[in-house]
Amino acid sequence: MNAADHPAPAEAPADPQVLVIFGATGDLARRNLFPGLFRLYAAGLLPEDFRVIGSGRHAPGSDEEFRDQLGEAVREFAGEVFDERRWKAFAARLGFVASSTDDGAELAAAVDRARRDTGGGERARLLLYLSVPPSIAGAMVEMVGATGLADDATLVMEKPFGTDLASARALDATIAGVVPEERVFRIDHFLGLEAVRTLLALRFGNGIFESFWNREHIASVVIDVPEDLGLEGRAGFMESTGTFRDMVTTHLCQILGVVALEPPARLTADALRAEKLRVFRALRPFDPAETVFGQFDGYRAEEGVAEDSTVETFVALRARVDNRRWRGVPFLLRTGKAMGSSQRLLTVTFREPPLDLFDADDLDDGDLDDGNGARLPDALTLELSDHPLVRLRLAARRPGAQPRLGRGDFTFRPAEFFAEDEPLEAYTRLLLDALRGDQTLFTGSDEVERLWEVCEPVLRDPPDPLPYARGSWGPEAALRLADPHGWAVPEA
Repeated sequence: MNAADHPAPAEAPADPQVLVIFGATGDLARRNLFPGLFRLYAAGLLPEDFRVIGSGRHAPGSDEEFRDQLGEAVREFAGEVFDERRWKAFAARLGFVASSTDDGAELAAAVDRARRDTGGGERARLLLYLSVPPSIAGAMVEMVGATGLADDATLVMEKPFGTDLASARALDATIAGVVPEERVFRIDHFLGLEAVRTLLALRFGNGIFESFWNREHIASVVIDVPEDLGLEGRAGFMESTGTFRDMVTTHLCQILGVVALEPPARLTADALRAEKLRVFRALRPFDPAETVFGQFDGYRAEEGVAEDSTVETFVALRARVDNRRWRGVPFLLRTGKAMGSSQRLLTVTFREPPLDLFDADDLDDGDLDDGNGARLPDALTLELSDHPLVRLRLAARRPGAQPRLGRGDFTFRPAEFFAEDEPLEAYTRLLLDALRGDQTLFTGSDEVERLWEVCEPVLRDPPDPLPYARGSWGPEAALRLADPHGWAVPEA
């Protein structure tokens, strides 16, 4: 069914919309942005009148050729909603106009025509999505300012936001001179995961969780984001950015912020972002001595990688939040390429009861035993995905004559329990939020700059990357870093 066959639901933006995607021929646009926009269209969540203009230095042929290329990508990455009739109706709203940091005149003229074509004129809202490398982000912001494109536009910035504290501050200063902060959306797609909303609901919608969400009851927090894929043709990006800048300063720290934030006065964008910033200000600068870098075997043989490259493809570290709620609780962060799994887990491990009435003989072998004769602690795990699974691991007495303890897992998958509700993919959700002007799950400039401050000691004195085998769990030193309970993702 075509989205135009029925009226859009109430949450669809009402005003006509023009979207400009800079970096429109890049991998992110192909895999996430255009499939995300198409999902919104298919769900009736785009305004009735809209236009999408792709832009970059070089046009990929004619508009028709550009649409054909995108059609192949959308069929691959949004195949669950793809059909030819729906795609042709959507593609009729697409075009491409070349632009650069030095020349945006033709693009500005095209945007002006598109706004008139929607019938909205000045009422038509404009969203500029900058999916460009950090090396040219500032210059692109200056260009959209000089051409007038940014005068009343929403500006969406793709990570990483700079490459260190100095460049982040310079970029923020450039943005502030062109677009006010209330119209700037720094996107981190991990914050758009359905798992993040599930975590907020668990914590603040249930008194049972919030009552023990503190250092008195929690022994450790593990944020484990391994990837079994290697470079997948992104050697240039990895060589210029590295895993620490790409993943830790953004995704993993943002998840840490959501886990550790204090209860806000209300669930609004300003309140949530303010509490997350308080967490980051309490986050102790990362210690190179508690940070492990790794590089998978064969990395230097990859096309586009320097023969003597010291770029890290793996990072593990201990983080500490120095406030009343979390002081003394280690936050363990791990991520890497070419590892043994791509299962992303948040694991909250609880402290042992002060008086344990059960001894080792009561443990059911292989069930509650950690392999070293000790009992596995209770834990809450959450899959960091768009279809999250929540699992609460508890000790339970097994039926029978013997006083044996076994592991009891209570599991909950929202997508199965609420089968009538379809979750939105992370980029799809965040694109919709940006179109609606909702900054709740976007990052502010203060957050970005504080996280670069936290990361500065490791950037200044990075550990040498240790080798690790493809399909493994990283260097041995990283495994020891997570003692005594280990990392979240099972090593089976």
